[in-house]
Amino acid sequence: MDLQTITYVVVGLTFALYIGIAIWARAGSTSEFYVAGGGVHPVLNGMATGADWMSAASFISMAGLIAAFGYGGSLFLMGWTGGYVLLAMLLAPYLRKFGKFTVPQFVGDRFYSKGASTVAVICLLVASTTYIIGQMTGVGVAFSRFLGVSNATGIFIGMGIVFMYAVFGGMKGITYTQVAQYCVLILAYTVPAVFISLNLTGNPLPQLGLGSDMAGTDVALLTKLDQVVTDLGFSQYTTNVRGSVLNQFVYTLSLMIGTAGLPHVIIRFFTVPKVKDARYSAGWALVFIGILYPTAPAVAAMANLNLHATVNPGIVQDANFDLMAPDAQIKYDERPAWMNRWEVTGLLKFVDKNGDGRIQYYNDKSTDPKFAAAGWKGNELTVNRDIMVLANPEIAQLPNWVIALVAAGGLAAALSTAAGLLLAISSAISHDLLKDMWMPDLSEKGELMAGKIAMACAIVGAGYLGLNPPDFAAGTVAIAFGLAASSLFPCLMMGIFSKTMNKEGAIAGMLAGLGITMLYVFAHKGILFIKGTEFLGLFGGKANFFLGIEPNAFGAIGAIVNFAVAFAVKNMTTPVPEHIAQMVEDVRVPRGAKAVDGTHAH
Repeated sequence: MDLQTITYVVVGLTFALYIGIAIWARAGSTSEFYVAGGGVHPVLNGMATGADWMSAASFISMAGLIAAFGYGGSLFLMGWTGGYVLLAMLLAPYLRKFGKFTVPQFVGDRFYSKGASTVAVICLLVASTTYIIGQMTGVGVAFSRFLGVSNATGIFIGMGIVFMYAVFGGMKGITYTQVAQYCVLILAYTVPAVFISLNLTGNPLPQLGLGSDMAGTDVALLTKLDQVVTDLGFSQYTTNVRGSVLNQFVYTLSLMIGTAGLPHVIIRFFTVPKVKDARYSAGWALVFIGILYPTAPAVAAMANLNLHATVNPGIVQDANFDLMAPDAQIKYDERPAWMNRWEVTGLLKFVDKNGDGRIQYYNDKSTDPKFAAAGWKGNELTVNRDIMVLANPEIAQLPNWVIALVAAGGLAAALSTAAGLLLAISSAISHDLLKDMWMPDLSEKGELMAGKIAMACAIVGAGYLGLNPPDFAAGTVAIAFGLAASSLFPCLMMGIFSKTMNKEGAIAGMLAGLGITMLYVFAHKGILFIKGTEFLGLFGGKANFFLGIEPNAFGAIGAIVNFAVAFAVKNMTTPVPEHIAQMVEDVRVPRGAKAVDGTHAH
């Protein structure tokens, strides 16, 4: 059976499974729609949380980023994993004990203010909307490559699948679908990694293969990779730092607190019966996440080495391989089939700059004279880092069923997180805005219908943004994580651990953190203009980041501003009412949890 047919069969079976689960797990009440009735088993919730957490960014992009940046790319691994640990230890159990449906509802009740809840809704909507663009774009890329349809058609199909199980099933349908999606994506990620590790090192465990010698040699895999990339003018793979050490640290911290503040994972902990179950499900989720994340560095390094070995056949086997030899590079006309297939998507491009018909893939910004002496006129191969995981099985010439499984896994990762984000958006609109603010007398049946309508509208909006990403599409991830880091995370932390933080401080802090982060990101992306001039003077200009900190890393600075402004305003305004301070104390004391009914505390 050919690759295209196998891919259709595997992906079609997984989609049928998702839809079947959605029909079985239809939501019949607002409690089932928002929090799956609060009765999900901790192990299943841990698995669903893992799927919700491991988005297209984790499945598709993370290993590609590590492959591109080497050691410097490890900040994504540390930031996202560390963010989950912060969420599990500092936020999830306490928010579950509070007994609410959503993050904005907690903010509104804790800070006794509909204004605070409204600001939290705005933060949630912007963060979730910008984050979902990447998921829908990932769906389009995977479909266009593996199913032979256009990017737009792929996004429409993805919208339809999510509509089937998210709108009808709500959190109940999403939860059990995400359990299935976790199984698909983890198999799709680890099975090729095992095959490739065996091929390169003879070790079936990728994590150990990363530190092993190349098969049949006494040269370590990472040593070989360092030799290859430095010979080609790139930075040494194992020591390359992303910017300055300060930037690397702040970037990691920003990802940590940003991911801990993203609401689509926080709401997963409202679906279990008890606070103890929230802690258990957090632990199980860390186990399930831990299967993929430690595998990513091995996948990245092996994919990087395999890509160079494709362009320069013999580079792995021959210790004395001469990269500068006239016939060292592969002829473009003899390139492997996988390169041709990815060229069709536009994510891999070749331009023959010196007219020799061979592919020169190197760092043409290097000042090493050997490249010019060999007649090379510039790098000729452009590889989008997001294809590394999806293309890795093809590069390694693995069986067709493995390639098809990876396609299904990439789609599962994108769809699972998209569903969680869409539910967070839906609940913010139908529950936090409509029910709690605008129409308090709305019946449960009416609220359930409003939630489904809001979900459907959110799916259409997400699809539109996936088809027509805004001008700042390259910065959407920075905006999503930076927004959550600078606004929601500090607010939640102060709401749980500070009995004296009042509504004025919380609102001022969220707005200040949000404002400074958005200003910095937009300015350095060249989007913000004031009177025709880019407003960059405050930060030292586009080429001179504030203390060398990239826009994508600025969320941590925004969080510091949030905390500082919140406490300054708190000290100048009315103290917290006594009953609110007592409520905070009750939430922190390890006693029983409230039922998750979504009603306001008094």
